[in-house]
Amino acid sequence: MPWTRRHLLTLEELSLAEIEQVHATAAAFKRTLARSVKKVPALRGKTIVNLFLEPSTRTRMAFTMAAKRLSADVISFDSASSSTTKGETLRDTAQNIQALQADMIVIRHSAAGSPLYLSRILNIPVINAGDGAHEHPTQGLLDTFTMKEHLGKLKGRKVVILGDILFSRVARSNIHALTKLGAAVTLVGPSTLVPHWFTDLGVKVSHDLRSALADAEVVMLLRIQHERQASGHFPSLGEYTSMFGLNKTRASWLNPKAIIMHPGPINRGVEIDSELADGERSVILEQVTNGIAVRMAALYLCSGGQPEHLYSGADPK
Repeated sequence: MPWTRRHLLTLEELSLAEIEQVHATAAAFKRTLARSVKKVPALRGKTIVNLFLEPSTRTRMAFTMAAKRLSADVISFDSASSSTTKGETLRDTAQNIQALQADMIVIRHSAAGSPLYLSRILNIPVINAGDGAHEHPTQGLLDTFTMKEHLGKLKGRKVVILGDILFSRVARSNIHALTKLGAAVTLVGPSTLVPHWFTDLGVKVSHDLRSALADAEVVMLLRIQHERQASGHFPSLGEYTSMFGLNKTRASWLNPKAIIMHPGPINRGVEIDSELADGERSVILEQVTNGIAVRMAALYLCSGGQPEHLYSGADPK
């Protein structure tokens, strides 16, 4: 089926078929890059603006590299030296970027709904690179893409997401993608960070780490989102680690072939021990690498590219 979306705002609104289209498109780009092809001409002549109003390392760099691999020109917005420090609104900033003839905006913002807002006032595609504690769709897409590379189809696979679920946009995007792909998802952490109402999203909630990890095929660790918490949701980091940190002993409760994931940044020794983050079961750096291909897919599709042009094995034009 043809891709018809101009914007990528949430995974909640994507269908299973659309998620699989992004994955297939990303796989085609990854195959192309594996042939030592540094660039494809798919977005030659296009200008992509990275409008990041929150700190970012992996997402910002991956979008920049993805755009360059598609032969687009990239402008990265520096909020610290921009007119936003003088009180310019998001609306005015974005409309000026459009007036400067940008072809697409990739936005990260602390306010949930910011990408949706821009999509309603601009005439160019908008991609959500993380909006508050709401969603991070390309992270959810690259995470599930990485899982499929290791596990094949995700239907019936047991996936555990462990940590600060309440304030995590990554968790929400993964929940939406994983449930549509048929995975059995369990959320684990302190009751203050994993409230029971998450079961309304079609997942299980547990505060018993051992039983939740039993036979899990994927465990994704999430850091504590201090920047989004108005008050402490547990006594101390030390107590969190003693009860929910993934160490060698707790990792032994997993399925022997289970993979360990983390969207980053990692707080080593808090949610995960270094020996596990750097160990054989960790696919954390694979997630980072896959982020380029998945974001190439997002940029390509939202710019009007069609998946079928890639599936044949031909380079995208």
